[in-house]
Amino acid sequence: MQDVKVGDVLDQYRIMGLIARGGMASIFRAIDGATGATVAIKIPYLRYESDPAFHARFVREEEIGRRLNHPNIIRVLKPRKKSRMYMVTEFVTGQPLRALLEKGKPLPTEQALDIARQIAGAIVYLHDQHVVHRDLKPENVLVNSDGKVKIVDFGIAIDRPGHLTWLGSTAMGTPAYMAPEQVKGMRGDERSDIYALGIILYEMLTGALPFAGDDPNAMMQHKLGSDPLPPTTFRPDLHPVLEEIALHAIERNPGDRYATAAQFLADLEEPSRVRPAGRVERMRPRSVESVRRRRLVIRVLLVVFVLAGLATLVWLANRFPASPPPMRGIPKPAAPAAPSEPAPRS
Repeated sequence: MQDVKVGDVLDQYRIMGLIARGGMASIFRAIDGATGATVAIKIPYLRYESDPAFHARFVREEEIGRRLNHPNIIRVLKPRKKSRMYMVTEFVTGQPLRALLEKGKPLPTEQALDIARQIAGAIVYLHDQHVVHRDLKPENVLVNSDGKVKIVDFGIAIDRPGHLTWLGSTAMGTPAYMAPEQVKGMRGDERSDIYALGIILYEMLTGALPFAGDDPNAMMQHKLGSDPLPPTTFRPDLHPVLEEIALHAIERNPGDRYATAAQFLADLEEPSRVRPAGRVERMRPRSVESVRRRRLVIRVLLVVFVLAGLATLVWLANRFPASPPPMRGIPKPAAPAAPSEPAPRS
């Protein structure tokens, strides 16, 4: 058996073209010979098919996908038979949301809110089905020419009432969109999806991310120890209500976020009913440079403390020299003998 290529026939599907190639699988455009419909097929590379963890995750993704039916979620189709591991989905035209954000500029406010509402509606449905996506990000949101949204890639989704397969990773997801609890290695729950959508909303409204970082590790550490930059840092003209909604969704503590995706959606649909709760005033965001300066100061103080301690020890050693230890194995000198009296003369 070989990896599939364009022109091959796989069961009832003729492979017509390559859509994308990832680290573990390729996605092809294909024609269903039974119906004539165009579909997308996700086919893992052969070297991963025998991996138990990958196999379990792939099967779970397909099982979850088949039972979902929502206009903003990619549909997973069922082949008549399967001769190897693959997954068939509806073919969606459009581009990833990431392509709309590539220039680092905010989207028009109404467009950003429309996309966020569609994603939120899909999340409400997912959570009603007891499914948590756990990897919402612009790359996993497709937007067609009419502005319709489709959420894709349920590779690390969990089915909360079902069997939760743990794949051995301490942190799963994409750093920029992972909730703090996921950064800590927890599985995450519905509020983790709310957090991810909050980050996406923030990015659409500002063209930037709320946590700066030169690398993923720095960004994740900022999520655990500092507050996000207020959206008005990047877009001063942003309405305070929209800033409040975004910051509410990305609170560090899950209990401080929207309790449900339905509440989040309600605020997105009627922003006028939202009253700012002073989140911006309470936040103390730290820039990357400020964090670096703080760490440098701590290191310098630590070095000074250690050097001062060593200097103190040296001073004490010179000021109070230790008494020489007693000599062992050398006999003490004998005491001088008393002078003898002269003997009497006869």
